Amino acid sequence: MDNTSKNKTYTYSDYMNYPEGARIELIEGTIYDMSPAPSRIHQRLIVEISTIFNNYMKSNNGPCEVDIAPFDVFLTDDENLDNCKNIVQPDISAICDKNKLSDKGCIGTPDLIIEIVSPSNQSNDYVRKLGLYEHFRVCEYWIVNPMDKSILIYKLDDTMHYGAPKAYSFTDKIKVGIYDDLEIDFNTLDV
Repeated sequence: MDNTSKNKTYTYSDYMNYPEGARIELIEGTIYDMSPAPSRIHQRLIVEISTIFNNYMKSNNGPCEVDIAPFDVFLTDDENLDNCKNIVQPDISAICDKNKLSDKGCIGTPDLIIEIVSPSNQSNDYVRKLGLYEHFRVCEYWIVNPMDKSILIYKLDDTMHYGAPKAYSFTDKIKVGIYDDLEIDFNTLDV
């Protein structure tokens, strides 16, 4: 839900002045309240999927790191964070360039983002964040919907845009595009 003045463009400075514990995201200079505490299945999906990623990364001694919400991702082309108008907290982020990581979070674009849809913020995941992640060139964006047990996966094409998404269900085994040999079998997840 939009909780801001219609005419003001908000930045990182405004974001930092919100009360501690407030669950908000900043998209194109507009502050959006995040939904109340997520459902149990939402949280289970985060735990299950991020564990698979984390175990894979550790066993392959790769450069990537997986982070889960709440974890700030600053999507900006500007070195000055005070001017940043896009601060999101993806459910799961995979970052392969550790130079992007700081105590504040990820400053720059993650390689992969997974959002688990909540009933109250579907338009953020399917519309606002889709456009934002494409603009900032997130290589791979997954939208996991526990309500209808579907997964949409967007990948950047040769023109650096998302083509049509590939659609999957919770009975499918899905290859992770940013890795050569990682698959996630949704049928075996404990959700």
